[in-house]
Amino acid sequence: MGLFEKRIDRKVAAYQRELIETHYAEVENMYRSMRGWRHDYRNHIQTMKVYAENGDLEAIKRYLDELDDDLTAVDTVIKTGNPMTDAILNSKISLARSKHIDVRADAHIPVLLKISEIDLCCIIGNLFDNAIEASLELPEDKRMIRVYMDMKGSKLYISFTNFTAGKKLRGVSGRFASTKGRDRGLGLVRVDTIVERLGGYLSRASEDGAFTTEVLLPQSADA
Repeated sequence: MGLFEKRIDRKVAAYQRELIETHYAEVENMYRSMRGWRHDYRNHIQTMKVYAENGDLEAIKRYLDELDDDLTAVDTVIKTGNPMTDAILNSKISLARSKHIDVRADAHIPVLLKISEIDLCCIIGNLFDNAIEASLELPEDKRMIRVYMDMKGSKLYISFTNFTAGKKLRGVSGRFASTKGRDRGLGLVRVDTIVERLGGYLSRASEDGAFTTEVLLPQSADA
């Protein structure tokens, strides 16, 4: 490996570490909110008991409506069956929705994956980040990301689709150029590198105002 390749590899590795730290911070924030709600659970019960003793059914109904809204904000959105995937998807969905991006996710992983959690985190996180940044170029009513994950035989299938700003992206040597600077480019390189190392398949397509990335991964590098 030449000096240039080693330098790029070090930059990619540094970006990967930063990405993992960011993702885990997002996950921790999400679960901190959930723990806070659970901590207050007993107080909520006591409050409703007081309303019940006073026969104030309208107050109970209003309180339950408030709790339902609060729980919706902190409850996990996606339950795939894989804890790491749940953590990453839910943290990114929460981030996207805070930026007024509609997310439609359908994800099911009914088996124990052999893929490294770090690899999975990098792939899902980078694909979601790319989709979020592309969506921010659109008016709020046009922003939407579709996520689909499921097992196809013994392989994990991942698909991300987001609308683009009306122009077809330009591909270079089978890859699409990043418009978001050096770090985003390193993220795309990292995804390509992981998929290649795992013996998987990756496809990117830009047409009809939408950009789609599809990934197919064996459960292990020697599957």
